Amino acid sequence: MPIRTVVWGENVHEQKNRIVAEIYPKGMHHCIADALNTDAGISATTATLQEPEHGLPAERLAETDVLLWWGHAAHGQVSDAVVERVAEQVWAGMGLILLHSAHFAKIFKRIMGTPCNLTWREAGERERLWVTSRSHPIARGLPDHFELENEEMYGEPFGVPEPMETVFVSWFQGGEVFRSGLTYRRGAGNVFYFRPGHETYPTYHDASVQTVLKNAVHWAHNPAARIADVNAAPNVPVQTALEPITERGPRLHQDGEEGLR
Repeated sequence: MPIRTVVWGENVHEQKNRIVAEIYPKGMHHCIADALNTDAGISATTATLQEPEHGLPAERLAETDVLLWWGHAAHGQVSDAVVERVAEQVWAGMGLILLHSAHFAKIFKRIMGTPCNLTWREAGERERLWVTSRSHPIARGLPDHFELENEEMYGEPFGVPEPMETVFVSWFQGGEVFRSGLTYRRGAGNVFYFRPGHETYPTYHDASVQTVLKNAVHWAHNPAARIADVNAAPNVPVQTALEPITERGPRLHQDGEEGLR
């Protein structure tokens, strides 16, 4: 069964900026989904900010194996309820891939628990991405490095937690470097942040970038059954303990009573 993938796009710049519209006439989200769908193991659809519930109702997320997220101009317009819904699905086992300026997306900050800040410059400079983990599945089929002729610069320090793995490091013409491919696990969900993707450049048409995204979907997919209730915190009665025990002290809570949160 193909990996059920949703590409979420903010879909704002494509509507307002002529340059972006010319590069991505169907929107960046459709460009990414079209690339993913060239892989027989992936079935990709799209969702946008403008749709009811941003195209991510609970029923759809429950049937999504991997979610890709691109946002920039409208992070603040994303519903907090949808963000929490996505976070819970990640904790339950859904894969999540954050793209470019999604480092400031509510969902990334929610699951990272840090400011996710960085330095930046928009000058169309060359970016050289170095593979730092040759054997990593996300780097499969790539050379030791590849280049994007025009990109926005992101520079260190990057205000994120220490990742499980750093798959790519970027160098820019201005001299900065950046950890451009980072993996995390949040609950049962695999999370990947991938830096390239400024909207005024044709980054998502690049064959190497498309290879990374397809590899990342396969890596992020967790085939295990989704955890049913990631927020469950049951109060276990004394009499159901695996080993016999005797109650020895005063209680704050009675059997079956919810805990404080």
